[in-house]
Amino acid sequence: MPTVLITGAARGLGLDFVKQYAAKGWKVLACARQPDGLKAVKGDIQPHGLEVTDYAAVKALAKALSTEAIDVLICNAGISGREAGDLGSIDPAVWRETFEVNALAPLMMAEAFVEHVARSQQKKMIAISSRLGSITHNDGARYAYRASKTALNMEWQSLSKDTAGKGLISVVLHPGWVQTDMGGKAATLTIDQSVPAMVKVIDGLKPADNGRFINYDGTAIPW
Repeated sequence: MPTVLITGAARGLGLDFVKQYAAKGWKVLACARQPDGLKAVKGDIQPHGLEVTDYAAVKALAKALSTEAIDVLICNAGISGREAGDLGSIDPAVWRETFEVNALAPLMMAEAFVEHVARSQQKKMIAISSRLGSITHNDGARYAYRASKTALNMEWQSLSKDTAGKGLISVVLHPGWVQTDMGGKAATLTIDQSVPAMVKVIDGLKPADNGRFINYDGTAIPW
């Protein structure tokens, strides 16, 4: 039975990832700050309370799960930030928080769980990023959020090179603009359109995909 570990698993995209993988019969290690609601989801689900910026807790969880082989690690937890996105209203505290959650925390998760993934059959490490992190597609504003996702993309590129010898497949995924608490009601995609499509993409990843930036529909996104 394959195993997936998902952060930010209690709501939004993360919760639907839990449901999708549980329905496929996978073991789901579902990590969230408040995981109690996950008990209602049917399947082989192991909820774990985790604040992804508590790096001692991340290391402790990795140690507690030391015997697990994790086929797919999905670093999904993220924030849009209490961002004042215009020049003249930049808030350094917002930047620090946004970078902490969106850029540093996923890398710390990858560092803690890289050997768990390396011992698995599928060996996939996924970061949920955003098209807004693409320098090519930048149309301005959202400074902190864009920059945090660009940093995440760069980290995952480095990760793809540094772990290639272990046979890992490290990929950045854009979920689309999705109707979640973060994406808002005006978003163009529903969760039911985004997450199953991403799961299909993840299922189909091959070693040649290592280091790619991929849209939810499988198409490439320029860096």
